[in-house]
Amino acid sequence: MKNNRNQIMKKFVFILSVLFLASCAATTEDARKEKEEALATYKSEFSELKQKIAKLEKELAEDTGEGVISVVTTEIQPILFEHFVDVSGQVQADKNIVVSPESSGKIVSIDVKEGQRVQKGQVLARLNTEMIQRSLDEININLDLAKTTFERQSNLWEQNIGSEMEYLQAKSQMESLKQKKEALEAQVDMAVVRAPINGIVDEIIQRQGEMASPAAPFVRLVNIDQVYINADVSEIYLQKIKAGDKVKVNFPVLDKTIEGEIYRTSSVIDRDSRTFRLRVNLNNPENDYKPNMLAVLKLKTYSAENSIVVPSILVKKDFSGEFVFIASQDEGKSIAKKQYIKTGIKDNNNTLVTEGLSKGDQLITTGYAQVVDGSAISL
Repeated sequence: MKNNRNQIMKKFVFILSVLFLASCAATTEDARKEKEEALATYKSEFSELKQKIAKLEKELAEDTGEGVISVVTTEIQPILFEHFVDVSGQVQADKNIVVSPESSGKIVSIDVKEGQRVQKGQVLARLNTEMIQRSLDEININLDLAKTTFERQSNLWEQNIGSEMEYLQAKSQMESLKQKKEALEAQVDMAVVRAPINGIVDEIIQRQGEMASPAAPFVRLVNIDQVYINADVSEIYLQKIKAGDKVKVNFPVLDKTIEGEIYRTSSVIDRDSRTFRLRVNLNNPENDYKPNMLAVLKLKTYSAENSIVVPSILVKKDFSGEFVFIASQDEGKSIAKKQYIKTGIKDNNNTLVTEGLSKGDQLITTGYAQVVDGSAISL
């Protein structure tokens, strides 16, 4: 009895599972049919909408209640079209260096002031050399004695008096003291801090009486007679910008624009910003351009002769694409004609037209917002 009951239950569960799966399949199929029907409905509505738009435009064009629309046209003429991109950069100086002493010691004098122009080799400061000078004085005394001893030993050696060893010892002693003297004189010279370049003392970092050392910055020297600008440009312009290209450089702080030339472009693209770096060298005889000053570079990325260019504001768009209005003739009357076009690069409120307009076409530039396709117009 129990076995019959279990078999009945298993059959019941199996039947329910089959019915559930069938209902899911039916639901999926129904959903697909609903989407297909909706798509067909939308396409039908879209077609009807286009027909209604065309009908309304025609009715408006035929409606003479408001009279003929006055417009102004411009004849299309091919011109030179150029596209530019603006990038920001900063002024840098190659000769912007921090000077440190070559030796350690107390600063006993500073011989320049901030803002002072200095020449290469000019003394900037001096360190205490008292102990070195004492050692140098002692060496000089010992060297005089060594020279006298050597001269006497040399005379005796020439007369075959004395041993060769005594002669060599006297010579060695003299040479050793000479080398020690040269080393001490070099240390004295290293205690004098000199300007390694022509430039301006921008900042004196240490003060008189402080301890100076090769590891401690003492003074900053800057020469900005020649500067350069680094700027990062998107990699999409990599093939359009190269060394030697002319560039306009604007300094917003100075309200000044000059022309420059790209000195070089980087051979590496930054993997994080996807940009490459370019450099523009500039002469700066008046020192107007300061390090870290902001500059805006205007880079030419496209140029084409005999191009059809229209103001971007005149380009409209509908379901069929972009268009402009041109003046045309219909049965001896002037009408506005919707002319579909294909556009290219847009720059400085102008749009490059690649297809749809030709030389001599009369482009409606005033009154374009009041006309529709077929509107009666007066020029």
